[in-house]
Amino acid sequence: MSDFEFMFALFGLLLGLSIAELLSGLARAIEERLGSRRGFRLGWLTPLLAAFVLLDLLSFWGAAWLTRDLVRVSGESLMLVTAFASAYYMAARLVFPRDVDAIERLDEHFFRIRRIVIGILFVLLIVQMTWYASLPELAPRLVRPLSLSLTCLLGVLMILAAFLPRGRLLTLVMAALVGRYVISYLVF
Repeated sequence: MSDFEFMFALFGLLLGLSIAELLSGLARAIEERLGSRRGFRLGWLTPLLAAFVLLDLLSFWGAAWLTRDLVRVSGESLMLVTAFASAYYMAARLVFPRDVDAIERLDEHFFRIRRIVIGILFVLLIVQMTWYASLPELAPRLVRPLSLSLTCLLGVLMILAAFLPRGRLLTLVMAALVGRYVISYLVF
């Protein structure tokens, strides 16, 4: 077993749990919407946030493959991988409320947690880019025009999503966050 395989087992477990949290939260919300209670509204913002967190998580999972030859098992690397993947789990867990039937509109939950969730992902982005920049094998990839512009676009959209007031522009920004990943996956 290589160092990467050993580390990825832990990392994959935590990221897999993050995906399961997102999907179970979505399923609870859909069950509530289809249930007998009138007036519950899914809205757009929380499902878009869930899609963004999922795509961001998948992006990091894929990016881990780029570092497969650079990963070494140590106490420090185990703690860092656990902290990083745990932050993803925390963000994923917060996207949907545990008690869906206690709220009328899922978008209200979005406004309670958006800065925390997006803030966690923003910090993870900064940490990830800083680590990549410290590696001579990966640093040149960060400054390629396409890579740099996509990363800057991601950062700007995340900041906007965290701080824009309620309204259509916020929904468009959330859709743009999702769209940025979808286009990146399909085109690049």
